[in-house]
Amino acid sequence: MNIYPLDKNSYIFPNPIYAQDKGILAYGGDLNPSRIMTAYLNGIFPWYNETDPILWWSPNPRCILGLDDFKVSKSLSKVINKNIFEIKFDNNFVKVMRECKNINRTNQKGTWIQEEMIESYTKIHEMGFAHSFEAYFDGELVGGGYGINIGNIFCGESMFAKKTDASKVALFFLVQRLKKNGFKLIDCQIPTPHLLSLGAKLINRKEFLSLVKSSSENLKEF
Repeated sequence: MNIYPLDKNSYIFPNPIYAQDKGILAYGGDLNPSRIMTAYLNGIFPWYNETDPILWWSPNPRCILGLDDFKVSKSLSKVINKNIFEIKFDNNFVKVMRECKNINRTNQKGTWIQEEMIESYTKIHEMGFAHSFEAYFDGELVGGGYGINIGNIFCGESMFAKKTDASKVALFFLVQRLKKNGFKLIDCQIPTPHLLSLGAKLINRKEFLSLVKSSSENLKEF
C-alpha cells in the first residue's frame, strides 16, 4: 500500500481506511494545530522519531478503553483510598509533556515527543482541546499524562510515572471526570500489555472510525 505525501498548503488527509494495518497512512505536512485537530477528527494521529519526517497513523486494530471497562485492582483501590496523591487537571500541561518526553521506556530508543510537538500541543491546549491529568506527591508532579478531546472521545497521548502507581491513580481520576462529563471512551491508539491489563481492548479500524464520526455529533467539555 502507498504512504501518501501531504501538501503543506492543505489540511486534507487521505481516507484512513487506506492506511497499512500497522498504521502508517501519510508523511509530511506540518504540525499546525489545525492540521493536528483535523487529523484527530479523522481518526489519525502524528507519531514519528526525531530523524523521521512527520508520520501520520491510523492503525488497525485500534486500542480503546471504554470508561466502564477500566479495571481497578485491589492494590490500586487501596492506594486511591489512602489519598496519597493530589490530583489536578490542566495545572501544568507543558511540564507533563516534558516529563512524558524524558521518561525512560522499556524497549524504546529516544522519544516521539519532539520540541515542535510540545509547541503545537501547547497551542492546542490553549485552544481548549488538549488536556493534562496530573498526580502530585508533597507538591511535586510525579505522574500523569495528556491527550486531546474530540467530541465524546479523549485521545490519550502519553503517560509517565516517577512514583509507583502515580499515573494509574491519575488515570483513574481522569476516567471519573470523563464519565461525569459524558465522554464515551479513551483512544489508546497502540496496545500495550499495561493498557490491556487496565481494561483496554482492540477494535477494528472501521468500527473506530465510525465512533470518531459520531463523536463529533456529541461534543463534550473536558
